[in-house]
Amino acid sequence: MRKCIATVSVSGTLPEKLSAIAAAGFDGIELFENDLLACPLPPEEIRERVRDLGLLIDLYQPFRDFEAVPDERLAANLRRAEHKFQLMERLGADLLLVCSNVSPRAIGDDDLAAEHLRQLAVRAAEHGIRVAYEALAWGRHVSEYLHAWRIVRTADHPNLGVCLDSFHILSRGSDPIGIEAIPGQKIFFVQLSDAPPLAMDVLQWSRHYRCFPGQGSFDLAGLTIHALNAGYTGPLSLEVFNDVFRQADAARTAVDGMRSLIALEEALDGRTALPPPPEGFAFAELTMADLRPVGELLRALGFTHAGTHHSKPVELWAQGGARILLNAIGDEAELSAIGLQVADPASSVKRAEALLSPVLPRERDPEDARLDAVAAPDGAQMFFCGTEEPPEWLAEFSPFSPAGSAPGVITHIDHVALTQPLHYFDEAELFYRTVLCLRPHERLDMPDPYGLVRSRAMSSPGGAVRMVLNVANVGALDVPWQHVALATGDIMAVARRLREGLGGAGDIVLPIPGNYYDDLAARYDIGPALGQLRELDILYDRDEHGEFLHLYTVTIGRVFFEIVQRIGGYDGYGAANAPVRLAAQHAQHAGAA
Repeated sequence: MRKCIATVSVSGTLPEKLSAIAAAGFDGIELFENDLLACPLPPEEIRERVRDLGLLIDLYQPFRDFEAVPDERLAANLRRAEHKFQLMERLGADLLLVCSNVSPRAIGDDDLAAEHLRQLAVRAAEHGIRVAYEALAWGRHVSEYLHAWRIVRTADHPNLGVCLDSFHILSRGSDPIGIEAIPGQKIFFVQLSDAPPLAMDVLQWSRHYRCFPGQGSFDLAGLTIHALNAGYTGPLSLEVFNDVFRQADAARTAVDGMRSLIALEEALDGRTALPPPPEGFAFAELTMADLRPVGELLRALGFTHAGTHHSKPVELWAQGGARILLNAIGDEAELSAIGLQVADPASSVKRAEALLSPVLPRERDPEDARLDAVAAPDGAQMFFCGTEEPPEWLAEFSPFSPAGSAPGVITHIDHVALTQPLHYFDEAELFYRTVLCLRPHERLDMPDPYGLVRSRAMSSPGGAVRMVLNVANVGALDVPWQHVALATGDIMAVARRLREGLGGAGDIVLPIPGNYYDDLAARYDIGPALGQLRELDILYDRDEHGEFLHLYTVTIGRVFFEIVQRIGGYDGYGAANAPVRLAAQHAQHAGAA
């Protein structure tokens, strides 16, 4: 189907918006009136520019507060409409969106509304224009889509139909099954937007928090299927009002919108074969100018320096199935790349490219293994690695032995936490859900001494791959911390190793305040183990499925490590302990400054 996006969904001037929308591959636009009014170009030149970019103006909007008004107001509204029709002819647009009336002067009379809309449609037809009537969720008398359809049916004019907006339908909890009762030829336009679940006024929710399909909680695939079943053949269009999108880079936002529509089409097409999700972490790569501090920390954790790359300044550190690459480039330590074990790397690459995530250029010697990577929104590289053991790429490191890594109490990488720039958070959610086939978990807002940290976990089925996305900036501080969580079956042994081997590990383990353990004793009956947790700075959490023990190292550059032990079926990340961890890290950060 044709793919369309409202100009209000991206930032910039109208020419900037048009260029970004065309570059992302859209077929058409909804021209939002405010963008036109603020543009110095005459309508004819805008029409030409749209055409030259390979786009169409599929909809002009909005036309407000028209129907069911007193006679004197109707005359003024018809005069206003005549001007809009003439403008649309100059623009080359032939579909006008009319929103249900929100004015206090509107009259609650469906027959009157139908009569007024019929008069509008008659005049529109004289200009070769159709009118799409939309029920706003906060409309004065018409707020339900089936109510709007009844009025359109009563008006009975071929140039009058309905516009279905997913937000206005789903935000009110309306059942979209009723769409199938509307003849397809009378559905003139379908607008799609998602939204997070929020308990707030629907108008404010709509104006500030809409997002692209797949970034919220609405069942947009289900709604779209109902429209298709009704016989709708027009464009699928994105209309998103979002404060962050209005500030973000227009080109990135447009690509993100296109990715959301491609993924939605996949969901609609049951024949689309998606590659399986990642089966595990192949490696995590850290970059830094000086490898020694992180190398010493890994050695303290029981890792072995297992090899050095034959042509690049990269060290391989390994323990059990956990592999960490240290790359001597850049400045302060940061998590720059993640290797994901996938059953069919070529299929995963093909899907990423289809979702507008092209393979990154990479210098490699002829004898190097082929590892393709795509860039996540925060710039981290995601490599698609095979599942064979030992991995083919390990041959690039010497004197690595295929016999295996050093045995130890750390078994594998449990999860990674990536910090996102504020404007990229929704984009990152969509990237990891669609490109990497991870499922999103509940969004969390965690208290920080200087604000709130917004967080959302993404995981593969069964939890073999887990990623946590966090917002970067807290208050006036720039602390974009990232971390790698390492799994163990005996966190006490890891903690004791750190203490016994490094003179108390005071410079390595993040210290946890005693008040935390006093509160822990009140919340859970842990028994004598509480003393060990306190002594070793280990945190504790529990849910109905199991228990979770974890400790943190101090931060080096932007990176720290977490050691985790999952007991039973615990599936979380110790989010209840995050405020304590964040406060301790701020204290360390301030002390090091």
